[in-house]
Amino acid sequence: MERGLLWLPLLAMFFWLAWQGSREYQKVEAYRVWAEQFERAKYDIYSVLGQKGNSITWGKPTPKGPIKLETFSLVNVQEIHLLIDGKLVDMENPPDKARSIELEFVFSESADSVRVPFTEIPLAAEWAKFLDLGLATWRSPTNQ
Repeated sequence: MERGLLWLPLLAMFFWLAWQGSREYQKVEAYRVWAEQFERAKYDIYSVLGQKGNSITWGKPTPKGPIKLETFSLVNVQEIHLLIDGKLVDMENPPDKARSIELEFVFSESADSVRVPFTEIPLAAEWAKFLDLGLATWRSPTNQ
């Protein structure tokens, strides 16, 4: 009987891990359906992000689909910053480690900004470069 009691916590841990895995799978599937409407999209445990033309939509992933969705236009964005631990860093040479990683979108019309969290520095840097290049292309004289 003592052996059975020793295995009980392991069994409970197994069921908890299976439940967590199921929830994460549901989040990824809900994201996959949501992301079909975008030209480019990303998923991680902190946020989902989608880009279609000049429009950026981001929110928080859940098993039922993204929530707290916010949409803004890149037309209104003045600058895009890569923030590592709350400090502005160079997109071309980001650090290797960080506690918090965010893309900050600074708007030209207001003092407000939007910060989208990321889990990986290389992914955030790639998105920052891509969107910054998009801003430069959009602002070029041939597109005005």
